[in-house]
Amino acid sequence: MSRKVEDLAKLSEEELLEIKIRDLPLSLPGTWLDDCIQELYAELDSKGIKLKPPCYLADEWLIPDGEPVVGIPFFLAHSALMKLEKKMMLDVEGGTKDWCLKLLRHETGHAINYAYKLYKSKKWHKIFGPFHKEYRETYRFRPYSKSFVRHLEDYYAQYHPDEDFAETFAVWLTPDLDWRVQYKGWKAIDKLDYVDQLMNKIKDKEPLVKKGKKYWEARRMNVSLKNFYKKKKYFYAEDFPDFHDSNLNRIFSPIVEGEKNLTSAAEIIKKYRKDILSNVSIWTGEKRYLIDGLLDNIASRCRQLKLAVSDSQESALIKISVYATTLIMNYLYTGKFRKKK
Repeated sequence: MSRKVEDLAKLSEEELLEIKIRDLPLSLPGTWLDDCIQELYAELDSKGIKLKPPCYLADEWLIPDGEPVVGIPFFLAHSALMKLEKKMMLDVEGGTKDWCLKLLRHETGHAINYAYKLYKSKKWHKIFGPFHKEYRETYRFRPYSKSFVRHLEDYYAQYHPDEDFAETFAVWLTPDLDWRVQYKGWKAIDKLDYVDQLMNKIKDKEPLVKKGKKYWEARRMNVSLKNFYKKKKYFYAEDFPDFHDSNLNRIFSPIVEGEKNLTSAAEIIKKYRKDILSNVSIWTGEKRYLIDGLLDNIASRCRQLKLAVSDSQESALIKISVYATTLIMNYLYTGKFRKKK
């Protein structure tokens, strides 16, 4: 049975977490999101693109496969939910106008690809790669590659050919961005030129697919906010400061007030950092900058937890080296530092 909720701002966090997402009183019209959507549509008009992808509230930023519609995270539709998202996830994806518009342009790239069936072209495949390539939950990227545009974080264009197209389209659409100058000398300029040609080709033309199914709609989500965030936090566990805590507490011990002659865990990592870095790099074959960043995170968390070496330094060195090696090997084979359960 649905629970009628009128004013989310009046609810405590505990009360809010008990509400099912489908019962949240949310809509797009009249919100700041609607203003962003209308600005996106104006950008498309200025380019002569007839498709104006319908937008709806979903569980996250998404485009259902092959459907020219845009899903926007439900939590962006109300300030109380944005506040909750910030507390639970430490960030609010798309929570500012500029960020929201960047994501809308990206998702619109997908929608246009599907609506005009651009991905069926042999040249599209030649430029971006196989459209039906399998999506993976994670990916490895080359941070210095100039074969891809840089629009969203984490070098998202390198994730999949469809994402590469969407990112390239987003750069092409962005107002006041001179992509010919910004990407001069990059291999990515060929992709931008191709998108420019495609958009001129479909200019003022009606889309082949005008409607799409709105999957994962917020108004159909029969899950409480508490359970929604429980699952979401597990999926993004590596992004949280406490990701290493249970393992570090097994390797080291908390510093007891008044106890002397204990070496802090962070100091041990600092002292043997070059040796750990060198050995992990040799035996995993992973790039040193990635291992270096991992050691930074581990040392920082050791300081925050106030951990110290309880046995010999040699034993601690072996344990932390094995731990770092295990994480890097997981990353090599899965793109994540943690194995899936």
